[in-house]
Amino acid sequence: MTKKLELFINGKFIQSETKDWLEVLDPSTQEVLCEVPLSTEKEINLAVESAKEAFLEWRNTPPPERSRVMMRYQDLLKKNQEEIAKILSKENGKTLEDAKGDVWRGIEVVEQAANITPLLMGETVENVAREIDSYSYIQSLGVCAGITPFNFPAMIPLWMFPMAIACGNTFILKPSEQDPMTANKLAELFLEAGAPKNVLQIIHGGKSQVDELLKHPDIKAISFVGSVSVGQYIYKTGTEHLKRVQSFAGAKNHMVVMPDANKAKTIDNLVGSSIGAAGQRCMAISVAVFVGSSKEWIEDLKREMQMVKPGPWDSEESGFGPLISPQAKDRVIRLIEKGKEEAKCLIDGSRCEVEGFPNGNWVGTTLFTNVKTDSEIYKTEIFGPVLLCIEVETLDEAIELINANPYGNGTSIFTASGKAARKYRHEIEVGQVGINVPIPVPMPFFSFTGWKQSFYGDLHAYGKQAVRFYTETKTVTERWFEDDEKSSKNLTINLE
Repeated sequence: MTKKLELFINGKFIQSETKDWLEVLDPSTQEVLCEVPLSTEKEINLAVESAKEAFLEWRNTPPPERSRVMMRYQDLLKKNQEEIAKILSKENGKTLEDAKGDVWRGIEVVEQAANITPLLMGETVENVAREIDSYSYIQSLGVCAGITPFNFPAMIPLWMFPMAIACGNTFILKPSEQDPMTANKLAELFLEAGAPKNVLQIIHGGKSQVDELLKHPDIKAISFVGSVSVGQYIYKTGTEHLKRVQSFAGAKNHMVVMPDANKAKTIDNLVGSSIGAAGQRCMAISVAVFVGSSKEWIEDLKREMQMVKPGPWDSEESGFGPLISPQAKDRVIRLIEKGKEEAKCLIDGSRCEVEGFPNGNWVGTTLFTNVKTDSEIYKTEIFGPVLLCIEVETLDEAIELINANPYGNGTSIFTASGKAARKYRHEIEVGQVGINVPIPVPMPFFSFTGWKQSFYGDLHAYGKQAVRFYTETKTVTERWFEDDEKSSKNLTINLE
């Protein structure tokens, strides 16, 4: 009998009462791993009510106590990293090493959440007026919610709920229905770490469940990571219902290759950042911009890309895994076929097969040259192991090309010139810049700062910006009178 995945409500894993279930499939085999429930309205309301009730006590828990929960949690995550990674690999398709990295980047955020106390410090100024002092407190919001994508089922939930909960909030997580088992394991370990039973809830489902979260009057803030169209919908709907929203959307990330760059290092990094995780990363490099004579390296790039093959998650020979679903595979292949009409295809991965896994969602490495900026493959986030090559003569041309793109998630430049690197990081209109670093995802004491149509909202994920997103600032202006102090009426707005 197929396992039915449970909800996590009020500190317990419970069986959903829904009649609607979705199959969670192994993307390498199409084997049914479990069934995930489409949570009922009653269950969502129960989760919100439980989180709302827990908030009343949790917000008054001293920040050092909250920190100690996170310290225990990160320790458990480290001890169980491989187990989590195996669950993740099986339902997502990532290679085991890539899955371990997914978990680890989440652990780093939990470590930052364990250091929450100094980030919650307010400010004080004495004598803002005569014998009047002002100071500010940072206070928690209430019930927050997170809607997370399939491509990082450990890292992105760990971007969200540890920071929100460390700030004194309670949290409802709606993980991707395509790989939801990882989230349940994260919740199990969170409870084991000593977290109060109802500060974290997990409900499962699809669009209708998301809509209920977006419209629920008791949810104060929504965090989302996903596609552009859904990200726009999340932001519009959430803000229409007067919620605070941070919505991380799609990307078209460029790497600029200068002629003076280290050739071998550049090609290795370009291969890994473009086809790792089958290209299913919002920070993947999907466009290589070759400046001047560096275009001569494209043949070397082709040779190196051809050496990397997809395969099952538990094989050391696998460079990357399958796409998440047959629908995702069909979409990528459609775009590859369109690309053949628009550009020159040097490597075609559309007919990829993996021995022993005839039903896997396989797409092999794919490389295009002579790509035009008005082509569909350039304008669309492909989200597969597909790399586009564009040739320009100067760095100025490269900067102009990238700045004209509507997305601004991440970009990189590979060069040996400090002058070129400085010019690039200063002039490029992209939120996250790598200099000889292909995927510049910041460490968690910074924030994940996508720009333009890659992000909708004001405050970004993790780091100091996450603290601001998950809290409110209260400012107090204070004066104390002597018992026999003479008084007079002040009919102005001046502080006296």
